[in-house]
Amino acid sequence: MIRSALRSLSLRSAVTAFSPAPWRPRFYPSQKFQPRCYTNGSNFRNHKLAKQVLEDDQPLASRSWTAYVIPTAVLLIAGTGLYLHYNDEKRAILKGSEQSVVYERNNVNRPAIGGPFKLFDTENNSVAESTFQGNWVLMYFGYTSSPDVGPEEVKKMADVIKVLESEYNFKIKPVFISIDPQRDTPAQVKAYLKEFDPRIIGLTGPVSSVRQAAQEYRVFFRKVDEEGQDYLVESSNNMYLLDPNMEVVRFFGVEYDARQLADAIMVEVNKASR
Repeated sequence: MIRSALRSLSLRSAVTAFSPAPWRPRFYPSQKFQPRCYTNGSNFRNHKLAKQVLEDDQPLASRSWTAYVIPTAVLLIAGTGLYLHYNDEKRAILKGSEQSVVYERNNVNRPAIGGPFKLFDTENNSVAESTFQGNWVLMYFGYTSSPDVGPEEVKKMADVIKVLESEYNFKIKPVFISIDPQRDTPAQVKAYLKEFDPRIIGLTGPVSSVRQAAQEYRVFFRKVDEEGQDYLVESSNNMYLLDPNMEVVRFFGVEYDARQLADAIMVEVNKASR
């Protein structure tokens, strides 16, 4: 009997040891925000910090809005300005191109020579290129001591004047510019031209002034075989046709005779009058 009681007690102990623990409800603290009241010390400082954080968070949306809008507006304004500036430059370039085309059209096939000068005529009067404005001009650079080509070209000039007047009823201003101012005084030039046609206007002047005029018209000249006052002058022998604006229209070499030269002059005059 005693054994039976002990066996029963041992069995209940074993069952109890291997049985699960009974269920009991668990309680967790609430996670909701609990308002607190701060009175002093670090708690008061923490409250100010929390308040500052809340205040800083208030305008976050507005700051984010301005951070996008203001740069966008600046870029838009800058882009508009650049666009307008580009269009202005483009219009200016196009306008300049149109003006260049007109200028080139008006001066097509014209030699880029000619320019201002200031000399003296055979009466010692000051003469500039502006003196001849309003007239067609036939200009030649030579010197009175020339042994061959010079006299032939001056005679050709005199013949051209006669052909233009008699056959075309056209008057032109013939101009002779001396490239030997050391020997060609105004009186010497006057006497020389009188032998061909007194209507030819003779010009001379100081060496520097003559050289400047020659450079403007790309006229080459230099002394050769110089022995005191006895020397020759090598030079180009072109004649220059100038329009009433004193712009060189064309130049002619020695290969033209008087008839050919007169006809060529009238071709240019008729072109200009169209």
